[in-house]
Amino acid sequence: MNRSRSVVAALAVSLAALQAASAEPLIGGSRNSFGLPGLIDTPSALSLPDGVIGASTYFGAGGQRHSFAFQITPRLTALFRYSRIDDYFAPDDPLYDRSIDLHLRLLDEKGWRPAVAIGVRDFIGSGAFASEYVVATKTITPTLQVSAGIGWGRLGSSNSIGAPFGARPGPAVVDGSPINYDRWFRGDAAPFLGVSWQATEKLTLKAEYSPDAYAEEVARAGFDRASPLNLGLDYRIGRSASVSAYYLYGSEVGVQVNIAIDPRRPPFPSGIEKTPLPVAPRPSRAADPVGWSGEWAAEAQVHPAVQAAVAKALSADGILLESMALSASTAEVRVRNQTYATQAQALGHVARVLTRALPPSVEYLVLTSVANGMPTSSVTLRRSDLEAMENGNSAALLTRATITDALAVSSGPLRPTDDLFPRFQWALTPYAEASIFDPVDPFLIDVGIAASMRYEISPGLVLAGSVRQKVAGNLDQSSRVPGPSPVRSDLVSYQRNGDLTIPSLTLSWYGRPAENLYARVSFGLLERMFGGVSGELLWKPVDSRLALGAELNYVQKRDYEQRFGFLDYTVVTGHASVYYDIGSGFTGRLDVGRYLAGDWGGTVSLNREFANGWRIGAFATFTDMPGAGPGDARFDKGLSLTIPIGWTTGKPTIASFTNTFGMSGGDGGARLAVDGRLYDSVRQSHVGALYSGWGRFWR
Repeated sequence: MNRSRSVVAALAVSLAALQAASAEPLIGGSRNSFGLPGLIDTPSALSLPDGVIGASTYFGAGGQRHSFAFQITPRLTALFRYSRIDDYFAPDDPLYDRSIDLHLRLLDEKGWRPAVAIGVRDFIGSGAFASEYVVATKTITPTLQVSAGIGWGRLGSSNSIGAPFGARPGPAVVDGSPINYDRWFRGDAAPFLGVSWQATEKLTLKAEYSPDAYAEEVARAGFDRASPLNLGLDYRIGRSASVSAYYLYGSEVGVQVNIAIDPRRPPFPSGIEKTPLPVAPRPSRAADPVGWSGEWAAEAQVHPAVQAAVAKALSADGILLESMALSASTAEVRVRNQTYATQAQALGHVARVLTRALPPSVEYLVLTSVANGMPTSSVTLRRSDLEAMENGNSAALLTRATITDALAVSSGPLRPTDDLFPRFQWALTPYAEASIFDPVDPFLIDVGIAASMRYEISPGLVLAGSVRQKVAGNLDQSSRVPGPSPVRSDLVSYQRNGDLTIPSLTLSWYGRPAENLYARVSFGLLERMFGGVSGELLWKPVDSRLALGAELNYVQKRDYEQRFGFLDYTVVTGHASVYYDIGSGFTGRLDVGRYLAGDWGGTVSLNREFANGWRIGAFATFTDMPGAGPGDARFDKGLSLTIPIGWTTGKPTIASFTNTFGMSGGDGGARLAVDGRLYDSVRQSHVGALYSGWGRFWR
């Protein structure tokens, strides 16, 4: 289920889609009706460009398919699809199906050798489109490509050549069922063949022989499969948007729209943020002998005056100066980045401000990043390096920088910035909450007004909350029946009571108990459905790829009005977590522990993040829940997407839109949703993220 939290977030997705024409073109120039590189119904051995996101919407006789693909690596493609099969259960009673595909290119085309790929389609869940294939693609001329392969499952359902690997077990029928690997490449196999001809720069013609018998659609939805031959055309719009039209199986027609988005190519490649202040060279020793000698350090009024000037300049640049230490040779500033998506860019702005405000004897600049009141890392630079390298290669400056845990730095006594705490912030914004990809109700939405506040009593002690008032919508008209367990499957009961609500209201403390160690304690209305107390510890050395975490929560179920009442369900839940920065933007995570329904198990997650803040991830959860009925699924899986708002506007901001496409909607594997978890708060200013974003230091 997909739940958008704000109109701004929805706008970001729309802008990203409209930008699609600026993304890289699709390799092979064509996607099939299932959203992956291919002909019409059959696949090819090609891939999207690395890191590219592709979205497709197909409407044809018998149903529709909406696909979201991501090129995880240059060879591996993952896809999430939401489909409707008309009249599946009865006339006017369709099947809404959610599925995941994987497509792996094994060999590249080289000389006489074709490209070769292997894939599994709809390999988790009920398997309405389940099939597997091996396919090869060869470029005959610059405008002509041929693909041929062997398919199983639906791609082996007519004109079979036999079952080389044995019989195929029956399909899984329970939502949230585990990976059906026992069916892969089993049962009848059949060949398929397709040809693609680029007639003009924009027009591509396609033809294929498909062995998909469409057995269920023929039997249930009146689909007429008169021939195994399909014909189609693609008309390219710009560099990565296209429309397709198909004549299917001798009797049906279909249309499709495709777009591709490259996260590394924003609509505003150079950005439209204001130009930062230049580095200020120091005056000669003769022009300022007192400043160069450091004699000024004995004057008590100098530090407050310098700190006030630095705080004012940084505030104008969207950066908060929390405290500062100053001596004759060294200055440390503890700063909170409130504007820039990349921490390295924020530190570049801080460094330039310091060169304009500090006396000339100060040579060492210690830039300490702060998150939720916790100092997370310190970057030490020589002022002379900044003066010499401002117009040079930022990588050379990085080799001169020292990055350490903030608690390992001793720069002198820190002076808090005057009148900074307590600090109160509030905002009034529209919101939208949508329910889509649901097997019962395809699309429901509420819109309204949300008021949020954040009151920082002192560094690391924060009172935060929000209130929402629905203005219009139809989430309360959902026909979904709440599940029997009071965990997540009764979400519809909260959506039906979505008038004036308090989504969250918490008092949180963040701290640094020791070097490499971070802590959080949160108390109150932790999320929409649960309140209680949550505690977390994280061990994360600043230069380590590995992090270890532990979280323990005691929570009680909130009532459906979502104010201050509670139901009688309580649970102790928590996890031990391992995080690992694999490199090249990939981060893996393993969580093992007890979930909200009292079930025990683990969750495996893999995320890919780009330097500009885009993040795409996938997760799978296995627990010991029996899976006896609706809402009791013991297996969950899904995709997550984070889009930085600044990517669509060109203006610097730390705001982003995050959404999770869950698959089961049940209670198994359900976790508490707590804001401010430590790993994501800390890692942006640690070595991996700083190195990744260091190219923006001088921007």
